[in-house]
Amino acid sequence: MNGLVVMLIAIVVLGAGYLIYGRWLAKTWGIDPEAKTPAYELRDGVDYEPADTQVVFGHQFASIAGAGPINGPIQAAVFGWVPVLLWLLIGGVFFGAVQDFAAMYASVKNKGRTIGYIIEQYIGKFGKKLFLLFCWLFCILVVAAFADVVDGTFMGFAEDGSKIIANGSVAMTSVLFIFEAVVLGFILKYAKLGKAVNTALAVVLLVAGVVIGLNFPIFIDKGTWQIIVFLYIAIASITPVWALLQPRDYLNSYLLVIMILMAVIGVIVTNPSINLPAFTSFYIEGTGTMFPILFVTIACGAVSGFHSLVASGTASKQINNEKAMLPVSYGAMVLESLLGVISLIAVASFATGAAAEAGYNTPPQIFAGAVANFLSELGLPHNVIFTLINLSVSAFALTSLDSVARIGRLSFQELFLDSDIKDEEMPLWRKVVTNKYFATFMTLIFAYILAKAGYKNIWPLFGSANQLLSALALIACAVYLKRTNRKGWMLWLPMIIMLGVTMTALVQRILALVKDLTAGNILQLAFAVSLMILGLIVAVEGLKKLVLNEEIA
Repeated sequence: MNGLVVMLIAIVVLGAGYLIYGRWLAKTWGIDPEAKTPAYELRDGVDYEPADTQVVFGHQFASIAGAGPINGPIQAAVFGWVPVLLWLLIGGVFFGAVQDFAAMYASVKNKGRTIGYIIEQYIGKFGKKLFLLFCWLFCILVVAAFADVVDGTFMGFAEDGSKIIANGSVAMTSVLFIFEAVVLGFILKYAKLGKAVNTALAVVLLVAGVVIGLNFPIFIDKGTWQIIVFLYIAIASITPVWALLQPRDYLNSYLLVIMILMAVIGVIVTNPSINLPAFTSFYIEGTGTMFPILFVTIACGAVSGFHSLVASGTASKQINNEKAMLPVSYGAMVLESLLGVISLIAVASFATGAAAEAGYNTPPQIFAGAVANFLSELGLPHNVIFTLINLSVSAFALTSLDSVARIGRLSFQELFLDSDIKDEEMPLWRKVVTNKYFATFMTLIFAYILAKAGYKNIWPLFGSANQLLSALALIACAVYLKRTNRKGWMLWLPMIIMLGVTMTALVQRILALVKDLTAGNILQLAFAVSLMILGLIVAVEGLKKLVLNEEIA
């Protein structure tokens, strides 16, 4: 087997999934192009702000992708390339894309409210409170894991004290992107230029940032970057979406699409061999059994609960027409699945031990190194391509951090809000905990502590919690569809499978943490136990409404 055949199979399957299954879902549930979307109805310039479909697509895709579709498939490749490919394709079309579309659909139809509010309205207040607490804890895990990935990508010095040129260039370009995004945000909001001009301007800013970054790298140690990144996240999570989130994602979307195109061209030109075995074993020493490890290691790219938070937490508040929901949600998910397949081809192109010999020790480095190898055969400079791909990966992770920190902040605020109490009647303590600055601090302080453990230690727990969140989101959406007399049976099988996968994985993770109860693992254990208990209770509450048709409490 070779890489080109694998990629073509993926393109055909994922494209057919969008054109046939995705459109069928939209027709089955109903889309109203004339409806006034929440972005217009509740426009506040902070969270609710209508945007062009391509801008919202850029936000959705950049936010959900993160480092997940690169890290997951590369780590799971120890089980062989066939199980990874099957899960990316089947999971992407019938699990992940369905969840993302359902979450965005339910949110847009309910004034852009989050999955937490959907649970409150269709399952009950008790379920909502538990779900919001679950989401908050989960967001802390995501921020911790992805922040550590970004810190490592920006790290300017190796262990021996030598400068890492590629990382320095990535860091400089990423910093420039932030300032360029602010400038672009004001232009998009106030200049009212045409789409062609906006696109040309974005491309110019993008190229300028890359050129400056390649020529003027900055070198800062990882510990300092960790502080800088968390300060940035704190600011980004409370800044109006038009001023940073939307324009930054707009810029990044071009970079990310270019990255995928470069990888696709590289695979087409070189047609790399698949040097991994098709299947290795159901059990891998030091990793565990294929069930459930494969299905929680590959989250983004197949199905990810985090996507439901983005779809209902930020993207749904920017949709300017209901017709945009399908390409923004389902479309972004299948594109992410394709990125996961390309990541699989990248790691499979290396012979056993070749990646480590080349100095590629992390999934993003393996991915960047493979794509650079592909394109260098066209005469393109290896170091420039390697830097650009690393930049794209950091852009993925930074954009996810922007979104998830905001979602974590909103979840914490919503946790203490009560629809029966007016704002002016709230006691002082409730006003404090629902303050956006306090909520941001509480979210990020725990994430900062967890980030010290490193993403490798956090990833197994993150993966398990992420997939449990997908099961809860599917349950919530299924209940919503049933309560509104829409067909929801297509959510049931993914929901049941993901519940079985995640509960098994969480039990295994808890047992592993108990056996190795170091100081660094105590906080992880507390998170694991809390997430499992909260998830079980929310799942039971939702299933009772879904199966037994109980009244809403």
